[in-house]
Amino acid sequence: MKFKTLYFLLAGLLAVGPVAADTKTDAEFNQMMQSSFRDEGIATVDRLKQDETNAACSKAMGAHLPAASAQSIEKAALASVRPPSDGKYLGDWRAGEKLAQNGRGMTWNEKSAATSSNGGNCYNCHQLSKAELSFGTIGPSLYRYGANRGVTDPQSPTAKPIVEYAWNKLNNSKATNACSDMPRFGQAGLLSEAQLKDLMALLLDPESVVNR
Repeated sequence: MKFKTLYFLLAGLLAVGPVAADTKTDAEFNQMMQSSFRDEGIATVDRLKQDETNAACSKAMGAHLPAASAQSIEKAALASVRPPSDGKYLGDWRAGEKLAQNGRGMTWNEKSAATSSNGGNCYNCHQLSKAELSFGTIGPSLYRYGANRGVTDPQSPTAKPIVEYAWNKLNNSKATNACSDMPRFGQAGLLSEAQLKDLMALLLDPESVVNR
């Protein structure tokens, strides 16, 4: 069982739009999911358990959450995000491009979560570079992400709001959208701080393939 495969399976099932709640159907679905998977190495069935945030979004069945609930989720998610330990937000965009292309990680045959060779799998949902012909459209295009926002120097004070927004989004996507389908890379421990910095550079470094 692969984490990302399961994630996008569930995301697809929840993307069909609002439908009437059906307790019996929910129970049957949960039973089906529990019986369809088993623990295998580091891929354990506890990945099927939803936290309160995901449970609230699932219960909404594609409808908008009440404003107060959405704001509460986003506030709590934002509080979970920590700035870079050294104060530097950008790493190496070339390493970030490799992460964006890499869809592996957290699979049953890896020894532990700590040694898992995780990637960001960014192209599965987004366009990032002009050269890449194979990309998903679940998320918006991120091509020229920094350039389109006028980021010529990511270290400048004027770029600070854009840099911090991107950092928050990568760490915990629910900090900006309560029911975001994007993985919570930092909060879930899927990517390290150094890897997150490399993805930040991919998005915001003027020399990156994203911004050329």
